Order: sequence, then structure tokens, then C-alpha cells
Amino acid sequence: MTASFSADELDTAFAQFQQTVADVAISKDWDRWADQFTVDATYIEHAYGRFDGREAIRTWVNKTMHSFPGSHMAEYPSLWHVADPATGRVICEIDNPMIDPGDGSVFTATNITILTYAGDGLWSCEEDIYNPMEFAQMALAWCDRAAELGTLDDAGRRWLEKTGPMFGRR
Repeated sequence: MTASFSADELDTAFAQFQQTVADVAISKDWDRWADQFTVDATYIEHAYGRFDGREAIRTWVNKTMHSFPGSHMAEYPSLWHVADPATGRVICEIDNPMIDPGDGSVFTATNITILTYAGDGLWSCEEDIYNPMEFAQMALAWCDRAAELGTLDDAGRRWLEKTGPMFGRR
């Protein structure tokens, strides 16, 4: 049974979640992000799978966000959100822009996130819904632009070498 939370409480908790996300985007301290989940939380990520428990979430997020393309995403702002007190959920669209490749161009893709609130500033579930192909094509385009500008780093180059052939690149 889902506990009942007011829309105001959900909005306040989500604002704190988003502030932590903004801080982590700068600090790269993904442990802080994982600490926003209950010990028994579930994270559902349609491309990577399901992670049960805060520590499994922590391990996954640190690996993912310290590797390309996650390591090159600059921020994760919510473009909009709705709070659903009946289910204790916040549903939002998250933008995932990459860092500037060197000419001010913008490369981004979005996802829909469903967060289930547990109370006391903690979340018991997150599910991210997105099109993995859209993210891959965005990352490929970013790599192409960075290569043109001479700013493609080793992490991007390794990802491009590994992933590019899946898209007909040599």
C-alpha cells in the first residue's frame, strides 16, 4: 500500500531531489544521488535493467555516470513535472544535455522519469523511460562534432570505436 503524501510535500521533496541532482552534476559525487533512495529502493532502467537496493543503485550509477556518455552530460534539469498524491509519485521529463563540444552547439535527449516517494526526503523507486537509440544517436552526433573540433577525448573516442560499428561506422 502506498502512503499518502500531499502535492505540496511531493513538490518539496522533488525540488530537493532536483537540487541534489544539480549539485551532483557539478561535483560528480553520485553517492549523494544514491543516498536519496531508501535502503530497499528499486531502480528500473530500460536499457540497463533493474537494480534492487540502494547499494546496487549506487554501484550502477557510479559506473554509468563515470563512463561515456554519462560522464559528458552537463546537467539533468526537469523540463516539467506533475505530482500525484494518490500514488505518491512524481512524473517528469528530464533533459540530458552533453557538455559543450567546443563551439556552443547543444546535443541532448530527454527521458520520462517516474519517482515514488517514501517520505522523509527518500524515494523508494525510480523508473526511467526513454529511447536508447535516440540517446545513442545524440552521443554519436556529439562525438562527430567534438572530433571535427579536435575536442574528442579518449573516453569519447573509445565509446565511438566500440559503438560506432553498430551504426555502420568504421
